[in-house]
Amino acid sequence: MAHDGIPAPSSGRELKFRALTARLRQGILDGTWPPGAKLPTERALAAETGLSVTTVRRAYEELVDLGLVERRQGAGTFAARRTEPARADRTVVGVLVPDTAFYYPRVLHGIEQELTAAGARLLLACSHYDPDEEDAAVTRLLGSGVRGLLLVPTLHTATDPGRRAEELLALPVPAVLVERRLAAHGPGDPTEHVCTDHEGGAYDAVRHLRGLGHRRLGLVVRSDAPTTAPVVSGFARAVADLGLPGPHQEREAMDGWSAGRADAAVAALRAARVTAALCFGDREAALVLAAARRAGLRVPDDLALVSYDNEFADVAETPLTAVSPPKFQVGRLAAQVLLRRLAEGDASPLHQVQLRPRLVVRASCGADRGGVAYKSPSGAH
Repeated sequence: MAHDGIPAPSSGRELKFRALTARLRQGILDGTWPPGAKLPTERALAAETGLSVTTVRRAYEELVDLGLVERRQGAGTFAARRTEPARADRTVVGVLVPDTAFYYPRVLHGIEQELTAAGARLLLACSHYDPDEEDAAVTRLLGSGVRGLLLVPTLHTATDPGRRAEELLALPVPAVLVERRLAAHGPGDPTEHVCTDHEGGAYDAVRHLRGLGHRRLGLVVRSDAPTTAPVVSGFARAVADLGLPGPHQEREAMDGWSAGRADAAVAALRAARVTAALCFGDREAALVLAAARRAGLRVPDDLALVSYDNEFADVAETPLTAVSPPKFQVGRLAAQVLLRRLAEGDASPLHQVQLRPRLVVRASCGADRGGVAYKSPSGAH
């Protein structure tokens, strides 16, 4: 078994699968493989990338599920032919995401499905969490004649997030933020946005664990992610509302989380008599799971775990209960909001939407052993 809590074959394979899927997806969306074009065979792509045929096959199957490629028996794999109307004046929407391998593929699927249904087209750009690349990408999208923008900007690293938002609102076309808002501004937030209610997701995880009888809780987080602040806030609010003892927190930058750091975190959780922890995100949860095993702890008997993200929580050695952001629905609704803004202009009300995540219960929290699990609400807030 690998030391990150995922079976050795699955750990590296999962990352390679995600990266390959993102690369193929972007190639299809940017026209590298136009509709009807034949993609490389599984064996050829495996030889080119150095990946296994199994990983390549899984990536192609994911793209089939997303409706981006189609298999033809005896002929190969082809970029799916689009069904949108062939009109020269078709609306083009620019979409900027910081990453195309994790989290955002499902968001993009929702966006693309809604735009396609409306006869619009998506033009994709990626910033890689780099502010300079972000600015250059927005400039390119505007230069390509897009009529509107769906943006995931790097507000969490901006010196002045409010000013950065004002710059985006001043662009010559309407912009809707996706998974970003000015939470600290409260009602002073002027942005149009569609986001996951990460505070609500963390809150629901705490209520779930409390419903299973846990009182001493821990929080393990990446300290440098855009989602960290609302997860921490929601966790703290739930602990206070439920009258639980002050939680123990373990923070580390994403690059700092390793097997050794997870061992130290588990030791600290044990010293604080923590019996259950919320881990943001899946990789950190898998590391903690493996560290718990090395420390002789049983999950969930000695330490119950809930992960936050649900990207690959189900492939951990002990499948992880996870808070699952509604990524597809966020993308779809964001596209709807922008299309309405383009159609109605100022007559459309300002949309500021949050969607509550759901909790997917698996073995790591012990709910399958007779506990009363909290069922999170769903819908917009």
